[in-house]
Amino acid sequence: MSSDLGWVPPGVDTTVPSPARVYDYWLGGGHNFAPDRALGEKILQIMPGVRDAARMNRAFLRRAALHLLDRGVRQFLDIGSGIPTVGNLHEIVQDAAPESRVVYVDRDAVAVAHSEMILAGNARAGVVQADLRDLDAVFTASATCRLLDLDEPVGLFLLLVLHFVPDEWDPVAIVGGYRDRLAPGSFLALSHASAEARPAGMDEAVRTYNVRSDANQAFPRTHDGVMAFFGGFDLVEPGLVGCPSWRPDGAGDFAADPEVNEVPFAGVAVKP
Repeated sequence: MSSDLGWVPPGVDTTVPSPARVYDYWLGGGHNFAPDRALGEKILQIMPGVRDAARMNRAFLRRAALHLLDRGVRQFLDIGSGIPTVGNLHEIVQDAAPESRVVYVDRDAVAVAHSEMILAGNARAGVVQADLRDLDAVFTASATCRLLDLDEPVGLFLLLVLHFVPDEWDPVAIVGGYRDRLAPGSFLALSHASAEARPAGMDEAVRTYNVRSDANQAFPRTHDGVMAFFGGFDLVEPGLVGCPSWRPDGAGDFAADPEVNEVPFAGVAVKP
């Protein structure tokens, strides 16, 4: 990315890697800094399949979004949305249904700054800077109040974000807080790093990430641990599965290494 950092929001420490910017690097984006690229490359050396895992998660976002559109959902709340890249949620849903409304939420100031630039002039999409734990900040933000009608179903996206939430924060209760504010017929689309997949280098990759990014520790969870997030929702078929196995469009959705296909769990559920 450009060496001109004049656009960087005040207070952003560009010497510390961020999950959103490392993920952007793995996807081939340009909104990342040298420390993000260094950590991203280090993890790629340890676990080459991590780039495939990021790509599979992005493809799941698209398939889940189109499924929700098919079920009549026209408003979306994307928590931990990260750095905007090609194929963002608003692009997918507004291309298929232009009336769709999207609110992005992230605590990373760089992600929010780029979202604001990309969404300039888009009256049906907005961004909120907030920690996912601060539900009041999320739901009382001007963009949320303007774009979302909480009396109607909402598509809630929590993709590759909850494995950065430690158990002591009670992430199951956090997700439950979002569920309780959404109308019946709302959907939850969720992906999460698996503690059960065993592709080459995964354990070392997690340790390396946690050493290099002590402010954003990763906590992969078991299938049962991730299932707990769906309490109060009804999973739709095929349930909670390896990311590319959720309603794949074809063989291209899968990585060559079967173990990499199980790295992110993914599932979609509806609030009855």
